Amino acid sequence: MAGPLKNIRILDLTRVLAGPWATQIFADFGAEVIKVEKPGEGDDTRGWGPPFVTNPDGSRGDAAYYLSANRGKQSVAIDMTKLEGQKLLRELAAKSDIVMENFKVGGLKKYGLDYASLKAINPKIIYCSITGFGQTGPYAQRAGYDFMIQGMGGIMSITGQPDGTPGAEPVKTGVAFADVFTGLYATIGVLAALHHRDRTGEGQYLDLALLDTQVAVLANQALNFLVGGKAPRRLGNAHPNIVPYQTFATEDGFIIIAVGNERQFREYTKIAGVPEIADDPRFRSNSDRVHHREALIALLTEPMTRRKTAEWIEALEAAAVPCGPINTIDQVFADPQVNARGLSVTLTREDGTETPGVANPVRFSATPIEYAKAAPRLGDATEDVLSRVLGLTAGDIAKLRDSASIG
Repeated sequence: MAGPLKNIRILDLTRVLAGPWATQIFADFGAEVIKVEKPGEGDDTRGWGPPFVTNPDGSRGDAAYYLSANRGKQSVAIDMTKLEGQKLLRELAAKSDIVMENFKVGGLKKYGLDYASLKAINPKIIYCSITGFGQTGPYAQRAGYDFMIQGMGGIMSITGQPDGTPGAEPVKTGVAFADVFTGLYATIGVLAALHHRDRTGEGQYLDLALLDTQVAVLANQALNFLVGGKAPRRLGNAHPNIVPYQTFATEDGFIIIAVGNERQFREYTKIAGVPEIADDPRFRSNSDRVHHREALIALLTEPMTRRKTAEWIEALEAAAVPCGPINTIDQVFADPQVNARGLSVTLTREDGTETPGVANPVRFSATPIEYAKAAPRLGDATEDVLSRVLGLTAGDIAKLRDSASIG
C-alpha cells in the first residue's frame, strides 16, 4: 500500500457522508481503513439512488452516492449490538491508530465503544466524533442533517436570488456543503492529532460538529457581519465585497466575470466597449464600485449581450481578465483541463464491477496516490481483517457467523 499514511490503521464507524468523506481521504493517502457496516444492510447510502452501478450478472449494485465517499476501504460486516461484535470492535480498536464515528452523542457508550472505554485499552488512540451539534450545548442531543445545518448555519440566507427578484428564496448548495466541509476539517484535525502523538505519544479526542463547521466556513461573510454589524443578504451570483464579480447574460448564454483589481477592471471595460466607465469617479476603486453596484451593473448589462460567451472568454483571457463559462456536470468531465489532470478515475471490484470516481485533488511528489481499490462490496474484507489483524481462525470466524455477530 502506497501513500504517506501507509502505516496508519483507521477503524471507521462512520456512515453517510461527513465521516466517510474524511476516511476516504485517509484511504487515498494510503491508510488502512476498516469500514464497519451492519450485516445485511451496510451504509445507508448503498441504497441512495438511482443511479446505481450494474453488477457483472446484471443485477443492481451500489448507489453512486455510496461510491462517492468509500473508495479504498475494506468493508467488515460486524453487528455491534451483539456482545461478540462489540468485543471484535474493541480488539480492532486496540490495534488501530484512529477511530472515527458519527453516532449521536453518547450513542456508543452502551456498546463499550466510546472514547473512555477505548482509551483504556489503547491510550494512544485518536478518537474523532462527528455529530450535528457537537458534544456540548443545548442542541447536543439533536440529530443533525446537512440540509437543516445549512439553514441554521447561515449559508442559505446568503445563497439565492435577492429579495424582490424572480425566484427569490433561500437556497441550499448543490452538494452537502456542511457534510463535506466537516469531513475535511475532521481530516485536518486528525492529521494534527497524529503529529501531536508522534511528538508526545499521547492520543486525544476530537469533537467535530456540522454546525460549528458551517459557521466557520462562512468566512468573509461572517466577518462582514462581525465587523460591519449588518447581516449579509442574498445577492444571487454577485459578490458582497468585489464588483464586478458575478454572472452576466451574453448573446447565447451566461459568463462569469471575476474582476479582482483595478488593472483588470480597466481592461474589462475597454474590451466591453465602455472604457469611459473606468474613469467615472463612482467606479474608480473597488470600494467605490461596491457602493455604486447597481449603477455600474446597469451600465455593463447591455454591452455583455453583444457577443457570444466563447467570444467574450477569448477576448478577456487574452487580456488576463478572469472569466469563465458555467458548465454543466457533463461539460465539466469533457473539459480538456479536467481530462489533462486525470480527475475522472475508474476502479474495478474483485467481481468485475466497474465503479467510476473522482480523483483526490492532492498531488504528492514523493508518495503519489494509487487508486488500487474500489469502494468495497458489503463485508468484502470481513474474513481477511479478522484473520490478518486479530488472528482469528477459520473456525472462530465460522462461529461468529453462526451467531450472526458478523455477516
